[in-house]
Amino acid sequence: MTPERETTRERTPAGATATSRTRARLDQPRSPRRRFLPEYDPEAFGRLSERIARFLGTGRFIVWMTIVIIVWVLWNIFAPADVRFDNYPFIFLTLMLSLQASYAAPLILLAQNRQDDRDRVNLEQDRKQNERSIADTEYLTREIAALRIGLGEVATRDWIRSELQDLVKELEERENGHHKHVVFPAERSHGRDVDDR
Repeated sequence: MTPERETTRERTPAGATATSRTRARLDQPRSPRRRFLPEYDPEAFGRLSERIARFLGTGRFIVWMTIVIIVWVLWNIFAPADVRFDNYPFIFLTLMLSLQASYAAPLILLAQNRQDDRDRVNLEQDRKQNERSIADTEYLTREIAALRIGLGEVATRDWIRSELQDLVKELEERENGHHKHVVFPAERSHGRDVDDR
């Protein structure tokens, strides 16, 4: 390296090259670029394609298409020669039908793709709803099982009534002179009748 280059390099302040360039700021949005192609709303175009595809799939379209083709053919066969615009091989009619078919096929595919996207979103929503329903059902099942277990340990009205009747009988027998050992409910077996539940 020559000393001249070193001095010029030393003289250049640090960051001078960075300030000479315009830097993109991250805190501001970019200015829109110029586009050479025309812009369009894909959602509006998709809705239009669905409308056209629905019309192409109706009987009304087939009837109108048939009428147009019959009138076209009859006009170009029976009309005076100077007003005919498409003579016998009907090349222009073939071209029109090919053009219509070439536009109809992509429009129908676009409409089908949009319908597939909607179906996919609906299926995803249904799947999430089913998962929530299954989780809620499992939670309710656990709660009902816990309630049944809890109710199994609760003393019912019939069980308390039968225990009190047994105590009354034992007290009556004791007063009548029968010195039987009184068995309190705590000393009895903890089993219950099926009817008490």
